[in-house]
Amino acid sequence: MMMGYSSAPIGARENSEKDVISREAQSPTATRERPQEEPATANVKMRAGDLRAFFGKAEVIKGISLPFPENKVTAIIGPSGCGKSTFIRCLNRMHEVVPGARAAGEVLLDSDDIYAMDPVRLRRRVGMVFQKPNPFPTMSIRGNVLAGLKLNGIRPDDPDGLAEKTLRQVALWDEVKDGLGRSGMSLSGGQQQRLCIARTLAMEPEVILMDEPCSALDPIATARVEELIHELQKQYTIVIVTHNMQQAARVAQYTAFFYMGELVEHDETNVIFTRPAQARTEDYITGRFG
Repeated sequence: MMMGYSSAPIGARENSEKDVISREAQSPTATRERPQEEPATANVKMRAGDLRAFFGKAEVIKGISLPFPENKVTAIIGPSGCGKSTFIRCLNRMHEVVPGARAAGEVLLDSDDIYAMDPVRLRRRVGMVFQKPNPFPTMSIRGNVLAGLKLNGIRPDDPDGLAEKTLRQVALWDEVKDGLGRSGMSLSGGQQQRLCIARTLAMEPEVILMDEPCSALDPIATARVEELIHELQKQYTIVIVTHNMQQAARVAQYTAFFYMGELVEHDETNVIFTRPAQARTEDYITGRFG
């Protein structure tokens, strides 16, 4: 369900808010008198605690603690290079695949410590959709849907039924059902991204990480993916990285603002976009930097 934020452009605040702009002269850590609270209306499916990430000696994620409520969408926003993508790659241990990269701290999936889990098993429970659609070029549409299962040595009882089920979940079945043997690369960009989401869903994950899933798509394809996110949250917990703040407002119930590898603010999305507690958050969402 869409949050109750203002439909006016973010940068078009009323003149009565000019007094807020004067806070630019204050310390960048200036805050309003409103404490941040964790989500109280939903169970926490996943939680990062004092999470730190490194490339060699460089610390790029600096002690972030963040809960992800079950069956909700949490958006992560912030300027380029602030650590958004690195952070979510830590949530399914893909960060440590990079030579010289490591992470420290705690990430819990339910009550399970992900750093005590087999990474392959973890990635079945925490799937990822990447920035650019990446169907396997030598595989058919059907083969792409089932590719994750095949790579993990899993043989479904009814592969055709599973392919149809997941393609229906991403609203792609009616568009491709008469050509399942075609290459996945024959689809449009938006269709390819939905195919990649179907490939993730076929693994039956509990959490879906999305790293700017619409950045390479046109507005119509973006709208289709956003509609899909609304439907998927009924069954999955979703974490989405996005540069598009309007998109965060449309799809997410919670939003976290990152800056320079740190968590500046986390709250309900309508709060972040209408009455943020941190000066830096308002500066970013009103376009004064970023």
